[in-house]
Amino acid sequence: MSRYLVDTNVFVYARGGDHPYRVPCRSVLKAAAAGVLDLEASVELVQEFAHLLLRRSTDRQDALEEVDDVRSQCRLHPFDHDVLQTSLGLLRRHPGLGVRDAVHAGTAVRAGITLILSADRVFDGIHELRRVDPARPGSPWLAAGT
Repeated sequence: MSRYLVDTNVFVYARGGDHPYRVPCRSVLKAAAAGVLDLEASVELVQEFAHLLLRRSTDRQDALEEVDDVRSQCRLHPFDHDVLQTSLGLLRRHPGLGVRDAVHAGTAVRAGITLILSADRVFDGIHELRRVDPARPGSPWLAAGT
């Protein structure tokens, strides 16, 4: 089974309103729950998702329960000195890359994960990674009919 580092936007689109990525991202999460694919992430994904929810939510407890749910769906990798160094190197080489995306990419590189599951095209320019679009036709999560 392929290893995928999952970007925060997969969870954001899955929980959000009507959007072309909503159904594919929900399919990703259902497929992961069914064991069709394994999701891995930086602990920074959890921080980023919590930040977004708590900024938008009126119910802190509900938001934190959703954060715990997201945390349970991924194998989490630490944000340590090596990931920081790799992330900073990626920021130097890729001017369009944001800090949080650099941490996700740096985590993938350090963990030996070559596939990043994201709707964000900013990862396309990072030669160490191959971005897999959640809505890509023929994807196992779409083909599984989840």
